[in-house]
Amino acid sequence: MAEPVEWWWARRQFSRGVDVPYPVGTYREAWSSFPALIRQYHPELNRGITLTQIPPAAEVLLQWQCEVGHVFVATPEEQRTRPGRQRRRSAWCPQCSDEASPPRIRVPEEPALPRPAKPLRVLCAKTPDVPVGEPFASACAPKPASVVEAELRAGLRERIEFSEGVNAIRLGRPFFDHLEAWPDILLPELRVAIEYDSTGRHGLEHVGSREAADRRKDRAIRAAHWEVVRVRTGKLPALGPYDLQVSSVTKRTYTALIDRLRDIRGLIVDAYLR
Repeated sequence: MAEPVEWWWARRQFSRGVDVPYPVGTYREAWSSFPALIRQYHPELNRGITLTQIPPAAEVLLQWQCEVGHVFVATPEEQRTRPGRQRRRSAWCPQCSDEASPPRIRVPEEPALPRPAKPLRVLCAKTPDVPVGEPFASACAPKPASVVEAELRAGLRERIEFSEGVNAIRLGRPFFDHLEAWPDILLPELRVAIEYDSTGRHGLEHVGSREAADRRKDRAIRAAHWEVVRVRTGKLPALGPYDLQVSSVTKRTYTALIDRLRDIRGLIVDAYLR
């Protein structure tokens, strides 16, 4: 517990058995990085004891005087932990700080007007009116942005037959502002969607909120009676039971993908192998 400086000094004299337990200058280096405190400390306010005789961690109540003339009491620790080292004057004096930030006067607020009701979500009207789960060619689907995705599609085409010309699946519930989802690769005959995921150039793709969107997309696709297989690189964790975690797309990746398709649809997959 902090105590007045004269009590603290007397206890140190008794415990050390000397009249001056800490010579002048003992803690000069410890206080040198706090010029504002050096200016505020005055030995005449503290029984003639200088600041360099007081350990920075001492539990002692000292008197300080700011540049305006306010005198206040604080321990060394309280002073050293005030914000900044050479910031504005109010940061080092409680009274100056209060004057710099006077309390706000609360003005009675006027009754709040009722908030208008949120408008209903407007879904894209370009999605065709086809049965849920039906694959189709979407006018809204983004163009493929990944070179590896195109290579993965070409590698699958060499190994398994699947219909092309479709890039979307009709959903039963909205995914953002659409009733459709756009997987990277669609295998309509097997009703399996394949996604290629990497962390991207800056390591921000498919993580955080984007991972949450991936999970939501997978749930919407499965609700439309399709299955999803994600090929995940960059140490991305698997999101679903059939996802593949690979360092890069190689020949082994295609073999593992075919095995995943067999796990999902059984031996019917072999009927489509080239």
